[in-house]
Amino acid sequence: MQMVDYQNLFHVGIRVPDIADAMDELGNSMGVTWAAVRENPAQTLWSPENGLQEIHLKFVYSAEGPQHIELLEGPPDTFWDGRGCTGAHHVGVWSNDVASDTDGLIASGWTLVGAQVDPAEHNGYGMFTYLQPPTGLIVELVDSSVRPHFEQWWAGTA
Repeated sequence: MQMVDYQNLFHVGIRVPDIADAMDELGNSMGVTWAAVRENPAQTLWSPENGLQEIHLKFVYSAEGPQHIELLEGPPDTFWDGRGCTGAHHVGVWSNDVASDTDGLIASGWTLVGAQVDPAEHNGYGMFTYLQPPTGLIVELVDSSVRPHFEQWWAGTA
């Protein structure tokens, strides 16, 4: 049974040690322009290993699509840290029901790697989850209700 619709894939997330350097390098080399860099000093991420954390995260998307490049710069020793392990980290897929899709993938043998909120304390996982099948690819499910906001950001109007 299909739970992730490949046609809803919209980005490749890349962990980098320095977001400005990566923007320059990839922008020049690939002809990519960038939306405005976002910085969240208290991005929440729950993981089975660390519980709920607030992580200082910088991130940006390519303006061009439909497949966007997402660059992530997180602090040392965190899920989004690009210092020790740079490069492709995950693919992002729009989901109309993050909780149901997440539960279905877990039931199919995937591992919940992270979520926006602690699932034990909430009815669901929040606006995003990161899941990993036994083959290793990390898939981020992102609530499709935020898609208009992202589209405005990519277009430079938000």
